Amino acid sequence: MIIKTFASLIKFGAVALFMAGDSVSTQTLPLPNNLISFNSETGEQLLLQSKAREDFWDLSTQYVTQNTQAYCGVASIVMVLNALSIPAPIAPEYTPYRVFTQANFFNNAQTRKVLAPEVVARQGMTLEQLGQLLASYAVEAKVYHSTDTNLEQFRQLVAQNLRQENNFVLVNYLRRKIGQERGGHISPIAAYNQQTDRFLILDVSRYKYPPVWVKATDLWQAMDTTDRVSGKTRGFVLVSKKVKS
Repeated sequence: MIIKTFASLIKFGAVALFMAGDSVSTQTLPLPNNLISFNSETGEQLLLQSKAREDFWDLSTQYVTQNTQAYCGVASIVMVLNALSIPAPIAPEYTPYRVFTQANFFNNAQTRKVLAPEVVARQGMTLEQLGQLLASYAVEAKVYHSTDTNLEQFRQLVAQNLRQENNFVLVNYLRRKIGQERGGHISPIAAYNQQTDRFLILDVSRYKYPPVWVKATDLWQAMDTTDRVSGKTRGFVLVSKKVKS
């Protein structure tokens, strides 16, 4: 019991450090009333009351801000690959240490075959491209378009994922459908609060918005929109380590 309590205190301390480390939070855009900032007393309590928050601990240690306004997908992938401890390339700025960064992510030849960094810098990526880029490394990426699922299935799949270790969820949604500015966006989901039916999005554009708690119905409607590049609906991706055969 003492060990379990001590471990909980360490994790809850990580929440405070994570929130304190968000140095750009005071410069972010105002949130609409339907969203709850994680950097608030209510937002913190929603996490502490959550029974589906395993992803938060690993993702928070790898939390990064996207390098450019088109790199939300790249930043989200980098967070997940590092959280899964996937073998990483050398990062020249951190030599001799290996870690995935937004600068070295495309060093993998298989990754560049899926999508060139120049294309991503110009127009971002679609949901399918997100899944393919993930799969160019040693991970399983299961892509769900909103047209192939429904709200209840989304809620169940993601809540179950968030109760487990070593797997993650990336969501592709239209910002303006949840009251933000304004286009398509990609970020990880880190927790689910069942009492309020809200998911915690660890928004990778920290210069624009803090992490937010969004109602499942609102997030679903934001995913159930058409990406003009692909002509398909947005959705989510479940990510885990590739099982060796």
